[in-house]
Amino acid sequence: MSRFRQRISLDPLRRPHLLLMWVLLLALIKPLPVNYELPTPREVVMTNPKIGVHTRLTDEVEMWKIQATMSLVRQMGAPWIVEYFPWAYIEPVQGRFSWEHSDAVISHATNQGMQVIARLGMVPEWARETEEVGETTPTYLPNDRFDEFSLFAKEFAARYQGAVREIIIWNEPNLSFEWGYRPVDPAGYVDLLREVYPEVHQVSPDIVVLAGALAPTLEPEGSPAGLNDLLYLNNMYENDAGAYFDALSAHAYGLAFAPDVDPAADLINFRRVELLRGIMDAHGDAHKPIYVTEAGWNDHPRWAWAVSPSLRARYTIEAYAWAEENWAWCPVVAMWMFRTPVPLHNYQDYYAFVTPEFELRPIYGAVRSYAGDAASP
Repeated sequence: MSRFRQRISLDPLRRPHLLLMWVLLLALIKPLPVNYELPTPREVVMTNPKIGVHTRLTDEVEMWKIQATMSLVRQMGAPWIVEYFPWAYIEPVQGRFSWEHSDAVISHATNQGMQVIARLGMVPEWARETEEVGETTPTYLPNDRFDEFSLFAKEFAARYQGAVREIIIWNEPNLSFEWGYRPVDPAGYVDLLREVYPEVHQVSPDIVVLAGALAPTLEPEGSPAGLNDLLYLNNMYENDAGAYFDALSAHAYGLAFAPDVDPAADLINFRRVELLRGIMDAHGDAHKPIYVTEAGWNDHPRWAWAVSPSLRARYTIEAYAWAEENWAWCPVVAMWMFRTPVPLHNYQDYYAFVTPEFELRPIYGAVRSYAGDAASP
């Protein structure tokens, strides 16, 4: 296959023209109440312990919807969720932390018996200020502010010690958009890990620090869009990254390919992560796992890389089964994504398992039949 640029995300900043609208929406959001009642604790009944989903509750403000989301994920048979906890939301003013929303999400997830993988990122405005650069985006973190991010990560790890056992440091740093619209910099990303790793382990010795969340892409050296994930990981190791992460986070989108299609360096498919695994083995990191924190297929009726709803259901279930049967080094495959608070009115809506109105899409029923609880939604 020829070059394919990976552009799969729901982050509003991937569409710069939506940024202003998103900011205005956030200004209208009412804060979540500090006090809320949790239902009777539950456990996930499952057939495959590696099933996960990316819940995407970052901008969900209604408590019942957070609770309903977690209940549906549990009934589907998924013991893992990945959730995004933006630094800009939690510490909008330096030294002032607002934990209400993250408390709610983590409390409801653990109440329903699920393990939370926390993705940390999004830079508050006060931490983006720099004399050398003018206007910046929330993915821009100056190198001299790495210590500020590490302090935030330390606060997060301390607050949720025991409740959150895995944290992802940044998202897709091998894409220039996610590196603040700058040329990607594997050495710089390793410097960030070097700052964060000892800080979070100081307050939570057993926490698993996940590096990467690497986007699958074929971008060559010098591309303004990013860098091939295989090249990027090799470059990380050349800059001594191995000492500063406990596991790798990777994204494994299937596009139009079946999950059992063999991996190849010039192909974007589900099993591409096996090539990342080979790089880790070559650098003496065979003992470290790879967490697949985004994956999946899309069933939009008109997107070139989509598949039919029935094929999506089949591929998703086969991918979960493939990981269980073949990837001893992979604890979880978290599919993108369970639900968004509002419709996006584009092909991204067709990654969802459940609509914003909580209508169950066919993919939900298929996975639940494969893995889930017998309880009724």
